[in-house]
Order: sequence, then C-alpha cells, then structure tokens
Amino acid sequence: MKRVITRSAFSAAIRPSRSILFSIIAVGLAVTTASQAQSVLTRHVREVASTGEARAIAQLPADQVMNLDIVLPLRNQAELESLLSDIYDPNSGLYRHFLTVPEFTTRFGPSQADYDAVIQFVNKNGLTVVGGTRDGMDVQVKGPVSAVETAFHVTMRTYQHPTEDRTFYGPDNEPTTNLPFNLWHISGLDNYSIPHTMLVKKSDYAKAHGISPEAVVSHATTGSGPSASFLGSDMRAAYYGGTALTGAGQNLGLFEYEGTDLADLTTYFKNVGQTNKVPVTLLSTDGTSTSCLNSAGCDDTEQTLDMTQAIGMAPGLASLVVYVGSTDTAIISSMTTHNPLPTTIGCSWGWTPADPSTLDPYFEKMAAQGQNFFAASGDSSTWSSSNEAWPADDAYVVSVGGTDLTTSSAAGPWKSETAWADSGGGISPDKIAIPSWQKLSGVITSTNKGSTKYRNGPDVSANANFTFYTCADQTTCLANEYGGTSFAAPMWAGFIALVNQQLVANGDSTIGFINPTIYSENITSTYSTDFHDITSGKSGSYSAEKGYDLVTGWGSPNAGLITTLAP
Repeated sequence: MKRVITRSAFSAAIRPSRSILFSIIAVGLAVTTASQAQSVLTRHVREVASTGEARAIAQLPADQVMNLDIVLPLRNQAELESLLSDIYDPNSGLYRHFLTVPEFTTRFGPSQADYDAVIQFVNKNGLTVVGGTRDGMDVQVKGPVSAVETAFHVTMRTYQHPTEDRTFYGPDNEPTTNLPFNLWHISGLDNYSIPHTMLVKKSDYAKAHGISPEAVVSHATTGSGPSASFLGSDMRAAYYGGTALTGAGQNLGLFEYEGTDLADLTTYFKNVGQTNKVPVTLLSTDGTSTSCLNSAGCDDTEQTLDMTQAIGMAPGLASLVVYVGSTDTAIISSMTTHNPLPTTIGCSWGWTPADPSTLDPYFEKMAAQGQNFFAASGDSSTWSSSNEAWPADDAYVVSVGGTDLTTSSAAGPWKSETAWADSGGGISPDKIAIPSWQKLSGVITSTNKGSTKYRNGPDVSANANFTFYTCADQTTCLANEYGGTSFAAPMWAGFIALVNQQLVANGDSTIGFINPTIYSENITSTYSTDFHDITSGKSGSYSAEKGYDLVTGWGSPNAGLITTLAP
C-alpha cells in the first residue's frame, strides 16, 4: 500500500518553527510601536555570553573591518506552507510542480522595495554593499565595527570561549534596525562556532581511544584502489551496480567553507587509472578564496574527497559546482539561485549557529524549487548539546549517517554492512520538532528509542569507515586512513542524481526533498528492495535495529530505490 504525505501532514512538519516565527513577529511589532526599532527575527547573542559563562574581555576595535550577510525574511508564509503541501502530495495537481528561482522570488522573496530599502539603509550607515541578490534574499556588506554597532544598535565585544583555548567576538544584545520592517538574520556577527569537517583520520581516532591504528578496522577492505581501499566508483558498484544511469544532465553542488586545489582531484583520478569527465566549477559566494594550497596552510582533504565521492557515484554529471564561502547564508543563498540550479547538494561540514532556524527559509525555498540538501550526521557518535552535528538535525535536510561496508570483491557488489561505531545520530539537541514523516506509524518504536517529540537522525546512511583512498594537500595520497560521514553525504547526493536522471528520462520532474517520500515508502513492503537494512553494530547510546534506527537511519541505498522513486 502506498503511503503519502498529505497537505495537513506536511504543514504540521513546518508549523512548529513557523509558529515561533509569528510569535517573534508579534513581539517585533510591539517593539516597533514603542521605539520605532525593528527587531531581527533570529537570535544572535550566544547563550554563553548572555549567561556570563563566557567572560567578556573587551570591545572589538572600532576600525576593525567586518563582513556581514544581511538576510531578509520570506513573505506570504502561509501560502508557502500550503504550496509545499501540494508539491509533496501525490494526490495534488501541483505534485512536484517546482518553482523556478524568479517564480519563488515573486511569490515569497523580498519585494523590490524592501530590498532597495536595505541597500539604502546600509549605505546610510557607512557599510558597503559587496554582494547578495534579491533572489538570494541577502545583502552582503563590509565595514568597520563602528558602523556595524551604529546600524544594528549593538556593542561588539570579545569573550573568552568557555570550552576552547581562544577568544570569540559577538554582540552584547540582539540587533535592531531603523528599517520599517523586520530582517531575518545577520550572518557574521560572531565567530563563536568555527565550522569543522565531518572527517576523521584513523591515526587520530586511534590515539583518542588509546588503541593502535591497526585495531581500528577489524577486517581487510575490498576496494579496487591502492591497498584494497575504496574508490568513489566502488561505492557506485556497491550501491547502484548498474551502468545505464550516470547522472547525465544533472547538476550537483557541494557546500564548502574552504576552497580546493583541483590538481589533487587530477592526481586522484590519475593514480587509480580513471578519467574524470565531469566539469568542475569553483564558485566563491562572498569573495572567499576558492584556492586551498597546503603551502599556505590550507587543507583541501574534505573538499577533494567530496568531489571524488560525488563523481564516483554519478560520473556523467552535467556539472559539479563547489560553492565556497565564509558564512552559511552566503553559501546557501548562492546554491538556491545559481544557474544551473543544483538539484542535489552535499554538505560535509558541521557548525553551531546562534539560532538553529537560521537557514530554514532557504531550506523551504530548496523544497519549493526541487532541491535536496544532504548533511553529514557527524563522526563523534550520539548527538548531544556538546556534540552537535547541525545542520544534520534540521527538519528540512536529509541527515546522512555512517556504516562499515564490505563488498564481494574489488569493484564488486554489496556483500554486507554494519553500523559504523562513530556514526552521528540521536535526538535533536536543538529540540527541533519531529517532522510529520517521522510520526508515521512504524518509524519511531520502543526498540529504536527515538523521540516522538523531537527530530531524530540520521535519515539514511552509507559507508564511512576508514576504508577510502584520498588525495589532498599536493602530497602523497593515502589509503585506508580517512573516514567519516563526510564520505557518505556526497555519495547520497550522487545517488539521487541517478534518480533524477531516470525521472527526467521518464518525462517526469526531479524528485525534490526525498524525506516525505522515503519515510512513507519504507513503512511498506518496498523497504526491503529500496534499502540495505543495517541491523548490526552500535554507536554510542543507540544500536542498529530492524527498520529505522538512530545510527544508520533507514540504511544505505539499494538499486531498487531508483525504481521506487523513478518508476
């Protein structure tokens, strides 16, 4: 029996965070009446600063230059929720009728008048516009601390970080403006959380756990790379196993906080006797350098492996664009407006935003435009307030956990799979409300110990053990040294590119956000042919179980999933 996500169910998934937004708007209107100062609708002051846990040290120098990304809010929120319900309801006449970028802007983006007003506001306050677009809902600016403090009615202070041996800066109060409307968010006002890759080196893991590196992996790998390491093409053979679909005609994006050196990508393919035919573009979203050279102290291991895994799974992609930036909103804003639009996206980075709803307008925009965002769930086991893997616990993304894969032979088919011991997952430490698709009967059970109140993760998984071949930093390539859910997220982005290729060949639209579909399908009899159900192994507080679990989600992809999603 086919289950579907109805309009009311999809709206229920969206409503919790939106109701908070409307409450904030009401408060903002009250502030406006009293003082004519408009609030910004998301939080910016770090809790450790407001509670005094982080000791205030000094003010930022008045002439220090800051780069900010000012984000405007969505319009017509109720209409957008209704539209998303229809887009993901198979019984609706608007099913998978995704919007173009201009169509979304016209209906839900900032008005031209409001966007122009922000431009005038920043110029009047001594800030210089350096980027952003109305389609991207943002205005990128730079200017001295003194101008930032005047424009947003804050004092920029430095604080002693409570858990790291460094200081950070941030505002001493929530920003307000003299604009006649609210802003959504201002990225770049603090540097409390430094983004980190979901990547781990076997030797570092062994040292941290007091064991020898040889003890980390209990079996020999079965890949076709040097020292039997896995290549991206091995993941394609294990999870897809066919040749007809290559991702032809599809555009894939990678979310990166640092650039890369494409010479390392060339080295990888040369060393393994393969040829990359996918055109790769490095795109700076906010002026951040797209170059990453080891001689300059930059490590491009993450960025290069993301490309090898995506290309390995989908070697015929029309394009692969590496979106590089210094703020999350600048990167994702570009991803929702770039031409060609990436319909499937991999993110192997984690960070802790001041407000976990910061990117929700962009994630909703992605859902409306038929885009899919895959986020690595992390490499430090069970999620907690001190071990967070955001954005993987956001309700609007596909969270990707880790497994330990064995294949039948080099470049051979899937043989067996168990949970990876460090796969990130659990119950949202940000207390993000459980989405409707996780409320379906049979998903959360007493066995998997999931929450019926908060978002659970991961949703899906793929190989993440220390079994890969990597080339980076213009030096010797390594075999079986790196692992992490960093590898799994771009694999899934590549796999769904195969699905989208088949859908287009069928005369259909692309799949869009897959969670509403895979959860409803996986509680039916198709589950056994769609996924490899991982039922052994554990990570932290949770164990792999039959069906959905909080270590591997539904499991790793099987070729049958393509048939189910693109019949």
